[in-house]
Amino acid sequence: MTTKPKARKFRIRKAPPPAASSGGGGAAPRAETGAAKDAASAKPDRKLRAVAGDPAPEAKAAPRDAAADPAAATPPKDKPSPPPARDPSRAGEVSSAGEVTGEQDIDAIRREGLTGRQLRMARRVAQKHGLAPTSDFDAVRLLRARGIDPFQRSNMLELVVPQDGDARADQPNLPATKARGAARIQLPQTAPPGGRGVPSTEVSPAERRQREISDIQRDISRRRRKKGALLLVRLAFFVMLPTLMAGYYFYKIATPMYATESQFLIIQNEGAGGPSPFGGLLPTQFANSADSIATQAYLQSKDAMLRLDEDAGFRTHFSGEDIDPIQRLPENPSNEEAYKAYKKNVKIGYDPTEGVIRMEVIAADPQVSEEFSQRLLTYAEERVNSLSKQKRDDGMADALAGFETAQANRRAAQEALIKLQVENNVDPEAMIASIRTQITNYETLLIEKELELAALLDNQRPNKAKVDGARGDVRRLREQLTKLRERMTSATEGENSLAQQAVAAQLAQADLAAADMVLQNAQTAMEQARTEAGRQVRYLTVAVNPVAPDEATYPRKFENTILAFLIFAGIYLMLSLTASILREQVTS
Repeated sequence: MTTKPKARKFRIRKAPPPAASSGGGGAAPRAETGAAKDAASAKPDRKLRAVAGDPAPEAKAAPRDAAADPAAATPPKDKPSPPPARDPSRAGEVSSAGEVTGEQDIDAIRREGLTGRQLRMARRVAQKHGLAPTSDFDAVRLLRARGIDPFQRSNMLELVVPQDGDARADQPNLPATKARGAARIQLPQTAPPGGRGVPSTEVSPAERRQREISDIQRDISRRRRKKGALLLVRLAFFVMLPTLMAGYYFYKIATPMYATESQFLIIQNEGAGGPSPFGGLLPTQFANSADSIATQAYLQSKDAMLRLDEDAGFRTHFSGEDIDPIQRLPENPSNEEAYKAYKKNVKIGYDPTEGVIRMEVIAADPQVSEEFSQRLLTYAEERVNSLSKQKRDDGMADALAGFETAQANRRAAQEALIKLQVENNVDPEAMIASIRTQITNYETLLIEKELELAALLDNQRPNKAKVDGARGDVRRLREQLTKLRERMTSATEGENSLAQQAVAAQLAQADLAAADMVLQNAQTAMEQARTEAGRQVRYLTVAVNPVAPDEATYPRKFENTILAFLIFAGIYLMLSLTASILREQVTS
């Protein structure tokens, strides 16, 4: 199967036939016929005149145009004046150089790349000035030869609003109605049948490029509008609609909640403790920060929640029908569900720089909120007392046990010493000292008697009675010393000797002294433990008492709506960026 070739059709207006009638009614047909004939022979005559220097018929009609329109007759200052008229007798001179020059001018104009719109505008300007170009390029050449710029803005504006006087000036023999009809012709006319201005199927590169650029721009604009519409739809579906739903919930559905705030401190008994070597350099909040943190942890624990539920009915309150379904607890909630609601509605914060614990209790009823806050403060006070009491009891119990043990040991040592003294009846050390004193005295007397006896024996004829008396004294002293030494020896040797008894007494006295020292140290430790226990006493002082609010604190409608918008916008932005990155990775 073959397809028949299709050729594009060009509709060319044919020249009207000459009129047979004469008179006023046939003036216009004769004029048109003469114009067609002049257009058919315009180019060769124009070439001849260009060579001979004879002005064209259009130039001859210039005085009439100037008379009809003085503004058009005045040549512009920046345009060159038309060449002067030559002698008509030289019109028959023909030169091949002139024809070549005209063809070269048309070729140069064709190479300028003028658009179809500019060429049509040049033909219209040429027709307005009474010229008969054979083609659009010839119209540009003729206008430039007369010093007229066909693309000047003033010429284009003159084409939009023509005047009746121009048509009458061009053809004064035409009637008024004919001239008015000729003046209304604003479109370029087709060339006569013998002319060369036949339309071509080829389009200039500049016009084709401009058309393609316009198509691309329109396509880009259409795509941008489509993408903008899709973006608005996605934003409305993924951001605005959820935000509207969240705002409707906060403004219309959410149950108003009442928050009761309170503040309390945990302080210590500063007057009970002794003087600190640092004085007032250390702040007091560092001493009770551990107790404050422990109290905060207890108030946020399940133990406090269960105790509050037993005493005040925490689960029953948040399971009521007057609370919206999102904040309401289910029937018979588990400990985990109740604990989640407890952590959400009981907020406790501790400021370590000031040592203040801030507590906020939220409930659906202001009186219930105040009751919950009061009970939690009571639980915190009991917890603080129990913590400090346990510390005091532990410290005092150890100190008291040590003191009692030292006191019992001292009593046992004292009883052992007393029992040893009772069993010996005498003091061994005193007895041994007495015997040593006697031995020393007898030794002194013995020395004196021996000296006296030696003095008596030194005489040639000593007195026998004195010598015998002196010798008897020496003998008796020596016997007595021997007895004392034996007694001393018997006192220092053996199990029941005085020396053994003295050693036992000294050991008992040393034990008693050690027991006294231990007892004194235990007593000092007990006093220190009592002082430390007094220093460890903690008191919970309420700085701000809980007061029931008279207006709902939550939900914060506007703030929560804005926050929901920001959250949904952030989620959409993250998803869009992720999708764009994945799409780019897949395509690359």
